[in-house]
Amino acid sequence: MSILGDTAVIFDLDGTLVDSEPNYYEAGRQTLAEHGVPDFTWTDHERYVGIGTQDTVADWKERYGLRAPVEEILAAKNRRYLELARASTRAYPEMRKFVELLAGEGVPMAVASGSSPEAIDAILAGTGLGTYLRTVVSADEVAQGKPAPDVFLEAARLLGAAPAHCVVLEDAAPGAAAAHAAGMRCIAIPYVAAQADAHEFATAGLLLPGGQAEFTARAAYDWLVSSTPAS
Repeated sequence: MSILGDTAVIFDLDGTLVDSEPNYYEAGRQTLAEHGVPDFTWTDHERYVGIGTQDTVADWKERYGLRAPVEEILAAKNRRYLELARASTRAYPEMRKFVELLAGEGVPMAVASGSSPEAIDAILAGTGLGTYLRTVVSADEVAQGKPAPDVFLEAARLLGAAPAHCVVLEDAAPGAAAAHAAGMRCIAIPYVAAQADAHEFATAGLLLPGGQAEFTARAAYDWLVSSTPAS
């Protein structure tokens, strides 16, 4: 048995494993411009970090008074995002090392994301992370996206792991809230530095306020080992 015992690790995708937010922003900016909103900024985008694409588009419709149906806007945004994601998505080097380290230990792993199944598959294939991360749950496949715990609970079910034995890696406040609601420990790596003091992150077992610049595979692994109950 691994030194980590029955521990399973569940990764958020966007902003946690890969730096995909610039692609999401550009897809959103282009889509909103097409629907009469020409001044969507990065600051505007930041409020949606960690929120599923469908919930994001539903909020856009209300906030910007969009006339097109949510389904039409969603399809356009997803189409643009997939084009950008396939062309260029970068995995964070230390996250890749962490995944490889856990794989070497035989630790069960999954991805639980607010992105569409198509986007998740495209990114995992393009970055090569799909070699290690074969268990995947999209918010499209459960009743509610983050901050509800559904995606994490479904990932634990697929892994055959008890929620109390799962550790979630998350970059966004809604994801940290979802991990807490699922009864799972959380390593929080805030994507938006200004949100590091959000109350949702206070529930994390390990909070790295500096985000990816502060994350190392070895330190995360050592924390996992130190926080794993003795069997």
